[in-house]
Amino acid sequence: MARPISLTLRFTLLFSAVATVVFLAFGWVIGQSIEDHFGAEDIKELRGIAQAMDQPLAMLQSDDELARIKQRFDDILVGHHGALLHITDAAGKPFYNSTGSDFSWMHLSSSAQSRQNQIQQWNDGKHNYRVLFHQMKALPALPQGPYTAIIAVATDFHLHFLQEFRRMLWLMVIGGIVVMGLMGWIAVRHGHRPLHHMVDKIHQISANDLNIRLDPNTVPAELSELAMSFNELLQRMEEAFGRLSNFSADIAHELRTPVTNLMTQTQVALSQARSTAEYQEILYSDMEEYERMAQMIGDMLFLAKADDRLMPPNVTEIDLEHEVCKLFDYYEAWAEERHVSLVLEGHAHVRGDRLMLRRALSNLLSNAIRHTVESSTVQVQMGRDDSGIFITVKNPGNAISEEHLPRLFDRFYRIDPSRQRSGEGAGLGLAIVKSIVEAHDGDISVTSDKLSTRFTIFLPVIRRN
Repeated sequence: MARPISLTLRFTLLFSAVATVVFLAFGWVIGQSIEDHFGAEDIKELRGIAQAMDQPLAMLQSDDELARIKQRFDDILVGHHGALLHITDAAGKPFYNSTGSDFSWMHLSSSAQSRQNQIQQWNDGKHNYRVLFHQMKALPALPQGPYTAIIAVATDFHLHFLQEFRRMLWLMVIGGIVVMGLMGWIAVRHGHRPLHHMVDKIHQISANDLNIRLDPNTVPAELSELAMSFNELLQRMEEAFGRLSNFSADIAHELRTPVTNLMTQTQVALSQARSTAEYQEILYSDMEEYERMAQMIGDMLFLAKADDRLMPPNVTEIDLEHEVCKLFDYYEAWAEERHVSLVLEGHAHVRGDRLMLRRALSNLLSNAIRHTVESSTVQVQMGRDDSGIFITVKNPGNAISEEHLPRLFDRFYRIDPSRQRSGEGAGLGLAIVKSIVEAHDGDISVTSDKLSTRFTIFLPVIRRN
């Protein structure tokens, strides 16, 4: 596929095309106006000569005055540059012929009547004329009448002027195209300068320097939306890079602890000879670290698949009340150890992936039991409203600060910044819950106050096919 031409060239060609059309249009209008003006002046002059000829003829009394009238015709033509006059009688015989005129080609005798008061163009091979055919009134003193006069005025000057004008017009068009093209190129380059500044600033952006922003107030209005969209993109990239950097650091930190423990225990075991029971104890301790690492790696793989949408839910009909009851049975011993009661209210059915939703509810329930004070109750409420299915896991305990609530679903995020191992896992449980809920086109939210902390899952109602 051919690469599109540059915007600069496009606008330059556009300016040149507009200049061509404008110059040609104005030139045609001006040229037509001048030509019409010259034509009107020629016609006015021709009719003036015709009118001047009628006056001496009307005063004619006898043939003896013909010589005087012909002299009068000569005087009339004196004031008109390049004017010619040719008069014939009714039989087509020449009556008067001005100096330099030759109208023999017109065959007046056969067509004089048909061309009365007509204006025509005439070229004798050397000069161009505008010609008027004028029939004089029949007079008793002129028995050969009526007479027909052919009056011509030279148009060479007019035609030469128009020819020069058109030549200058073409030169102006060509010059205008060049000038407008050059000015268009300069204007476009100048107009693109803010865009070039934006490109230069974008070139300064790197993975280690994503805090650069474009100021929408310093660019033209047409580019302000582009600047704001680019700033939003940079903001999302900065956040994504930050999460990726923190995620990498968290992975390194979380994996370093069990690996260090394994290395330490192995070095201690090898430092001296030990009994079989001691070696078994060390191996059991190592197994716990391996299980913790395996769980962490499994959780990270789960989240990676969720990010790449590689976990399409295996949709089936699920009785949420039954699933929660099974989880209660699983966590019953741990809850009794912590003197925590488990209560279920409501019932609901939903279509979704049974194993994925069970894992999400299990993470929320274990999290609630872990953070519930002794001799308290963890409540699970479920039901259906206009927006769909809701499931709420509520536990009493210390309130979570507002600043922590938006980040509870981030990976490896812990409210305690010390990162000390306290049996709370790797900090991926709530992130997994959010991924599972979003895979079902749902949403999860959290609220916390002095009385309790509440995690609420909203799931849409998926109709059967």
